[in-house]
Parts: sequence; structure tokens; C-alpha cells
Amino acid sequence: MSLQTLIRFGSVVTAAGLLLQPAFTQTKGTTGTSTGGSTSSAGATTTTPTTRPTLPTPTPTTPSQNTTQPPQTIFLSGRVLLEDGTPPTESVVIERVCSGSPHSEGYTDSKGYFSIRLGEQNNGVMHDASEDMTAGSMGNPSTFNTGGSTSAMSGSRFGENRYFDCDLKARLAGYRSQSISLANRRAMDSPDIGVILLHRLGASEGTTVSAAALAAPKEARKAYEKGLEALKKHKPEDAVRDFQKTVEIYPKHAAAWIELGHYRLSQNDPVEARAYFQKAIEAEPKYAAPYMEMAAVEYKAERWPAVLELTDKIIQLDSFDYPQAHFLNALANYRLSNLDAAEKSAREALRLDTRKEYVATLHLLGVILAQKKDYPGAAEQLKAYLKEAPQASDVATVKGQLAQVERVLAAKQQPQQ
Repeated sequence: MSLQTLIRFGSVVTAAGLLLQPAFTQTKGTTGTSTGGSTSSAGATTTTPTTRPTLPTPTPTTPSQNTTQPPQTIFLSGRVLLEDGTPPTESVVIERVCSGSPHSEGYTDSKGYFSIRLGEQNNGVMHDASEDMTAGSMGNPSTFNTGGSTSAMSGSRFGENRYFDCDLKARLAGYRSQSISLANRRAMDSPDIGVILLHRLGASEGTTVSAAALAAPKEARKAYEKGLEALKKHKPEDAVRDFQKTVEIYPKHAAAWIELGHYRLSQNDPVEARAYFQKAIEAEPKYAAPYMEMAAVEYKAERWPAVLELTDKIIQLDSFDYPQAHFLNALANYRLSNLDAAEKSAREALRLDTRKEYVATLHLLGVILAQKKDYPGAAEQLKAYLKEAPQASDVATVKGQLAQVERVLAAKQQPQQ
């Protein structure tokens, strides 16, 4: 995720501790599965949003595996829209960005729709002179998809894993695109990737790409790329050695510090992980990604003031690329009884979450509105959540909350005696 997508949960993350007092049950639930860990509090389970999958363990290759079979074609379709919901007035280039290098894949039509065959050599697209046609051999910190399972990455690196280090974006002069990770994309997946939003460029305090990493000396860049290649080959120990070498050569390499933090999280060592993420923040204070990593750690620990402070900073640096930051900001404000701020952040999270990756926001917003006694609004959001996440493990709890909201509404509609 050009780490602008850092906590792409993929699976839904439940808003921890969504309680409607006093009428509602105090059962906390989770929705779907998460790539993160879980923590228990007062008998309740809270699923932790992770910013990327933990470093995968090596998967042995048996002699019978065919690693030379030609990869299947991957079809993708979707739509590009401006932030106000209108299609661009001109055709937009759809590009695959691997290791930071772009490759044009197709165009949108007059209404913003596109349909492409990924990696097709003769796609009729006029390539930009800046495109590096050798892209894709090395990894990119911005391209992990935390929503996918590590098992989906255990196949041949020449097969389903060949886009491990790639994102899909839209390119239009004067705009910045949302990013869709292709790390776990398979030929049999649904081709519909939903909507890609374009944000008009303006004065921005933060950065979505590590400027320090781009300025790193050759030896540090080489070590970092070797580390990402080791991850691609499911060799986490080798990757860690390369990332450590990277920061020894160039301590300002924030992306390498982040990778070391991920590894410590995979080893159930949040204290050391937090220290590494802090190193990344110190190395590059205007790079939003490490703040998002730290916010996820604080979320797991349920340190809501820290979550609020970190997500406020992320939104200040980059209010467009992190819908998950708005979600966590809403949750922290809710837990700290700042209901107006919580509602505002939840609505912004829903606006930016065009691919509905954080459906738990609907549940959170429903609870917030119920607390504010906006019962029609609460019922609308809870119903939307049940529609989007019918198999979620907290469905029974949400149905109970919805039933009580509807009873309140029915009582208000009774004629006064």
C-alpha cells in the first residue's frame, strides 16, 4: 500500500466497545477475520487492525510443485471518480505501480469506467516516458495488502505472487489517486475493484511516499530492496537482516524501521515494535505511514488518548489516503465521549472508503447516532452494516441493537393518550 493504504484491513475490523447505554447489551463483537491479533478486556474480544500482514513464514516447496507454469491473466474493472462523486472530464490512465515504477495498463471511458487485462503487453496504451519497463522485480513498502491472508501468498512467486509489490492507481495531472494493492490478487478473484477516488492536489504538509527512502544512498537502497525480495520469497529472517543493514547505513530510512516494527509485532513484541515505529517517525516526521503503524499498536492496547492524538496527526498530514485513520479517530473520540467529533470522523471514513473495506464504520456510526438520540439515523446505519456484513460474528449483537432502536422509534410514533 503505498503505505498510504496502511491499514487496509481487508476483513472488517469491529469498532471495539460499541455500547449503547443503558438499554443495549454490553457484548462486544468482531466482524469477519483480521490479519491482526486480538486482546481481551472484561471478557470481550477486540480484533486489532494491522497495517500490513506480519512477515510470512516460509512455505516449503515440494518437488511436485510446478513453478514454471505460465501465470493466468488477471482481469480488473472499476471506476474512477473525483471526490465529489463526478467522473473526470477527460480520460484517465490506469497504471500499475511496482517498486515505485509505473506501467500504463488502460484508460477510463467518458463516464470513468475501465476494464483491463493486467500486464498485457499490447494494451494499446501510450506509455509515459518516465515508465520503467523493468519494474516489478523488487519490493515496495507501499504495496502490502493487509487485508489478504498470508496463505494467499504461499504459492509460486512466478504465479499468484507476481504482483506482490504492485499497486493499481489512476493518473491524472493535478490529482492524487487512491491506491489498490495487487499483492494478493488472483486470476479467479472478482474483477470488480470498485471506485478509485481522485483528490485534487493542493498545499499538503504530509507525504504519502517516504522522501527519505528515495534519498537513501545506493547501498541502503540495495539492502532495503533485498529485504523486500526476501519477504517475497517468504524468508523473514533474511529480510530482517537486510532491513537492519539498511538502517545501519542510513538511519533515516523510515520504511525500513517500519518493516522491523512489523517483524517485532509478528513475534508478539509490541514494546519493541513501538520503538521501531517511533524511530520511523523521528526519521521522517512528515511521513504519515509510521503514525498509522503506531496508531494500530495503541488501538490494540486500547490507549484511546494516544490513538486520538496519532490519528489527528495522520489526518493533519494526509486527510485523503487513510480512511482507516478516520475510522480509528472516530472510535477514539467515541470512547472518550466526544460524540460530535466521532460522528464527523466516521462519516469521513465512509466517504473515503469507496471499496467498503472498513464496514465496521457503519456499526460505529449507528451507535454514535443512537447515543445522540438520532434514532432514524442509527437504524439506517445499523441496517446498512447488517447488509454489508451478514456473516459477521457480531451480527446477533447488532440485530439486538437495531431491535431496541426500532422499539424506541415505534414508541415515539405512538399517539399520546
